[in-house]
Amino acid sequence: MLLSIITITYNAEQFLERTIQSILAQTDQNFEYIIIDGKSKDGTLAIAEKYKSRVDKLISEPDKGLYDAMNKGLKAATGDFVWFMNAGDEINDNQAVEHIYNAISEKTDVLYGDTYFVDNDGNIQGLRSEITPHRLPKNLKWQDMKLGMLVCHQAFIARKSIAPLYMANNLSADVDWEIECLKRAKKIQYLDFVVAKYLTGGVSNQQLKRSLLDRYEVLKKHFGLSGAITAHLQILFRGVNLIVKKRGKYW
Repeated sequence: MLLSIITITYNAEQFLERTIQSILAQTDQNFEYIIIDGKSKDGTLAIAEKYKSRVDKLISEPDKGLYDAMNKGLKAATGDFVWFMNAGDEINDNQAVEHIYNAISEKTDVLYGDTYFVDNDGNIQGLRSEITPHRLPKNLKWQDMKLGMLVCHQAFIARKSIAPLYMANNLSADVDWEIECLKRAKKIQYLDFVVAKYLTGGVSNQQLKRSLLDRYEVLKKHFGLSGAITAHLQILFRGVNLIVKKRGKYW
C-alpha cells in the first residue's frame, strides 16, 4: 500500500515551509509527496523547490481555484490512498504515517481522526471536536454528515479508487467529496490520535455567504430538499444557542 500526500498552495510563502517540514519529519517516509502550486507570485515556489529532492511531483501552473488544483493533485497521485495536507496545515504526529499504515487492511477505504485548530503562527487553539459543534463519532457513516463536515479534510484519508473528483465551483466541495467517499467505502477506520493541525480562515470562511449556499446544494444532493432544509434549520438553531452560551463566539 502506498500513500500519496498532496499539498495545494498559492501565494503561501508564510505557511508552506511548516507544512513541508511536518511531512518530512515523518518517521516512515514511504509515501509519494506531491505539491500543486497555482503559479504563485511570491516566494512560495522557491520554498517548494528548496525541498525538491524529496518532492516526487512539483507542478506549478495557473488553476481555476482550490478544488481545480485538488483535482490536479488527485490525477497526479499514484498511491493507493490520498491525503491532502495543504499549505499552512501540518501533520500533528511524527509517527502518523506509520500509524496509518498499521491501521490499513485490505478492505479499508477511509481513515479519519481529529484535528487541532491553529492560528497563523501555528499556535494550537483547541481540538476541533471540542471547540466546535462537530463531535467526532468513532463509527462514522455518511449520514452523520447531515449537519455539516464532521471530519476536517486534513484528517480524512481515502482510497484513491473510491475518491471522485471535486465539484470545481462549490466552496463546500470538500463536504461533498467526503460524503461520496463514505458512501462508497466498504470499511471506515477511526484513528485514535490527533491526525493534523488545521490553519483556520480558509476560502469558505472568507466567503461565508456563498459557502453556506454551496453547502445547502451539497446537502440537497445527498439528503434531498426537505433533508437539506431541516438540516440547515437545525444548524441555525445550534449556532444561535452556541453564540448565546459563549457570549458572541461560535467557537
